[in-house]
Amino acid sequence: MKNSLLLRFGTVITILFILAVSGMMSSMIIAETAEGYAAAINQAGTLRMQSYRIASSLVHRTKFHDELATTRTRSLVTEYNQRLFSHRIHDVLSKGPHSNVTETYHQVESQWQQLMLPNLDEYLTLSSTDSLTAEQRRQLDSSQRNYLALVDNFVDDIHSFVEALEIDAEEKNQQLRIIQIVLLSLTFLVALVSLYLTKTRVLNPLRNLLACANAARHGDFSVRSRYLGDDELGQLGQAFNVMAEDLSVIYADLENRVRKKTHDLEQSNRSLELLYSATKRLSDSSLSEAVLIAVIHDIEALLGVNNGTICLGQPGDDHAYRYASTRKKDFLSQEKRDSQCALCLGDGRSHTFKVAAPGSQMEVNIFSAPIRDKNQQYGVLLVELPESMQLEEWQERLLETVASHIALAINVAKQVTQSRKLSLMEERSVIARELHDSIAQSLSYLKIQVAKLEKAINEERDKREILLVSAALRSALNGAYRQLRELLTTFRLKVTDADLGKLLSGTVAEFENRSGIPIDFVNQIGNCQFTPNAEIHIIQIIREALSNVIRHANATRARVALECDQTGRVNVSIEDDGIGINDEGDMMQHYGLPIMKERAEWLGGRLTIEEQPGGGTRINLNFNITDASNTESKKLLIEQLKHG
Repeated sequence: MKNSLLLRFGTVITILFILAVSGMMSSMIIAETAEGYAAAINQAGTLRMQSYRIASSLVHRTKFHDELATTRTRSLVTEYNQRLFSHRIHDVLSKGPHSNVTETYHQVESQWQQLMLPNLDEYLTLSSTDSLTAEQRRQLDSSQRNYLALVDNFVDDIHSFVEALEIDAEEKNQQLRIIQIVLLSLTFLVALVSLYLTKTRVLNPLRNLLACANAARHGDFSVRSRYLGDDELGQLGQAFNVMAEDLSVIYADLENRVRKKTHDLEQSNRSLELLYSATKRLSDSSLSEAVLIAVIHDIEALLGVNNGTICLGQPGDDHAYRYASTRKKDFLSQEKRDSQCALCLGDGRSHTFKVAAPGSQMEVNIFSAPIRDKNQQYGVLLVELPESMQLEEWQERLLETVASHIALAINVAKQVTQSRKLSLMEERSVIARELHDSIAQSLSYLKIQVAKLEKAINEERDKREILLVSAALRSALNGAYRQLRELLTTFRLKVTDADLGKLLSGTVAEFENRSGIPIDFVNQIGNCQFTPNAEIHIIQIIREALSNVIRHANATRARVALECDQTGRVNVSIEDDGIGINDEGDMMQHYGLPIMKERAEWLGGRLTIEEQPGGGTRINLNFNITDASNTESKKLLIEQLKHG
């Protein structure tokens, strides 16, 4: 990629690397070329001193033939030659120094070779001779004087050579400093350029992208990246802009969906609230006009509709009964009520129709929902719609559901009424049978005895016979009175909220206290649930059986046991250790046993009476809880109620 950030940073690093390598290489090269200059300068400085030492050895000579001085001078000259042609100086000269250095060196060398060394050689040759002539002495002195005369200029040339070496060494150091400064300046410039590029091409785009990312994190997808270059960050900015655009679309779609879901949830909540309030009102109290008006008010408050009405009737009926309404004045025309009732009832389906408002020409939109439970329609639920309102589908379904709850409440109320009638008819049948088998038979017996008494009086029979009839009458009256009291006690029996076990325990305790006979009670019904009618029949059978034990068995002990297994099979047994019975068929004609048999049939069970092997009587009642509410006698009674 031509404008890649990586390529740019790589270029900057490469430039910095080249500058660093250049600085190091130049330093190494200059240091290499400058190497030996100090030694050469030192060596050149010794040439000046050596020249003066040679001059000193010439000046301090005391005699013409002085072997020691000659040797010393020759040694100094040899040393001077070594120093002049030393490798220290020639190494510097071989590195190509400045021309001034070479020129001054060659000047020193030529003066030494041409002027200074010939005089010294002549001097040393003459001074080595044992006997000198006058001419030789004069030449010796001339050589000495010539050297001493030339030495100062020669030393000045040497000084020029040393100064040229120093200047050349300083120039090389200056070159090194200039190169270092230039390279450092270039490095600093590259660093500044890289920092500027980093700020403009990296930091600013990153800050812009970070600000955009933070805005997007807080839900603002309208921000866009301003940096759209050709490098990686520019491509990232373009990608972010595309992503923000897509997220904006997605977020807007999600917001629309959330608003829709929220609206749906609000509708569901309002629907549930209305259904809950309607169900609670219809179930907490008996169905009445006040309860239905409260339900209509709930509908008006939650759906925003106007007056509501509940009419009872079926499709095809000419007249409907207005059961409950929140409208003060009926909107149906008195002249056309029959046809308008047909508009409300319709064909058994939800529909909307219009009627003229009372006292005006304006039409009112009315929605009619059938009050139906399964296939039975009881009427319609009518609500008036505001002029600009059109019911939505969920509102129509909600009104239909409320109407079905009202239908269910009407059906339950009818079932409760029918159940009460059934219980009433059932108990009346039992009362009639007991009156027939007890008081009616006693009255018949008394009627016969009264007839016998009248006949005895009319025929003026013996007083003793009349007294026997009178005693029979008294005995029959006492028996009838006793039976009436027992029947009154039985009819006044109430089933409280206590369970069957506690009720039977109280009944057993009552008979035990009345008779003084110990009566054991075994309760093993567990969690079996009995209907109120079944509880009454069980209690009455046990009471009748215990009454027979007290009156006729001459027993000293009795036992009542109630058992119920996991299948709902119930067994009730009443045992005593009395005199027993001779014939069950005869037994069934006395002591209220026919009533016990009839109650067992109402329970869908079987009642048996048998003597125990060790003496006494046992009465067993067997039935199933599920059969107790579905017996033939009960079905027959229900049919009688249906047909009046």
